[in-house]
Amino acid sequence: MKIKVPATSANLGPGFDALGLSLNLYNEVEITKQNLPCISIKGEGSGNLKIKKNNTFVNIFLEIYESLTTRQDNFKFSFINNIPFSRGLGSSSSVIIGAIAAAYEMAEFKITKEAILNKALFYENHPDNIAPATFGGFVTSVVENGKVYTQKIHLDSSIKAVVVIPNKPMSTDKSRSKLSKNYSMKECVFNLSHSAFLTASFIKKDYESLKIAAKDMMHEDLRMKALPELFEVRKISYENGALMSTLSGSGSSFLNITYKDDSKNLAKILKDKFPEFKVKELDFDNEGFKIS
Repeated sequence: MKIKVPATSANLGPGFDALGLSLNLYNEVEITKQNLPCISIKGEGSGNLKIKKNNTFVNIFLEIYESLTTRQDNFKFSFINNIPFSRGLGSSSSVIIGAIAAAYEMAEFKITKEAILNKALFYENHPDNIAPATFGGFVTSVVENGKVYTQKIHLDSSIKAVVVIPNKPMSTDKSRSKLSKNYSMKECVFNLSHSAFLTASFIKKDYESLKIAAKDMMHEDLRMKALPELFEVRKISYENGALMSTLSGSGSSFLNITYKDDSKNLAKILKDKFPEFKVKELDFDNEGFKIS
């Protein structure tokens, strides 16, 4: 079997730990039952022996597979990793969702996407990345009594993502530790109103309102101080056709959304201005993980 899981971008400015969307950039894993265990990795992490020796995907897959079948079978895992590590593009969520879905498929147990998402909550305690990795599109999620509830919006083909990927990673744990433990009423109301307005703007396809909707008072600027060039990325993006420009997850990547016709120009300007960073033009994914 083969499974493809998309990259994701979470928070989207004010939607801290609640909002996320799915991108047309995938990690792929091919799994074959065989006599001796084997792992091969192409792309991200291919030269990292630690990832081969203690592979999170393999560990989760085997844990679930053995619990379902009560067998300890051996497998060959062939990874093609296209989602960069520690760049705020959901690489860990793609591993978690992929491993759970693949284990059920190989064990020949039927499971819904909703159930996979809820099992993923055990490994990732907020749903902003795991939900779009599961369902695709733009997803807003809440957790109630240990269960994830989601609403999905199909993303329109008239818009594209221009993603800036710096050459420096950001640790999610370190980034989160810099955030305030307490927020004022003003800050909370600001983010609540803007995340609601952002969601409504996507529903109505009112993309001209995204620049206002994407503003945040809780986390973005604090995290961006670790890589000050990101303030310039946001400024230049807004000056050159970005409809919204936000830190992707905890960083260090930056997500820009543009009209389809403006994406090439913005990507060129950002590549010229930041030659040490990668810039990718991506469509949006509306399906989530796919098994073949």
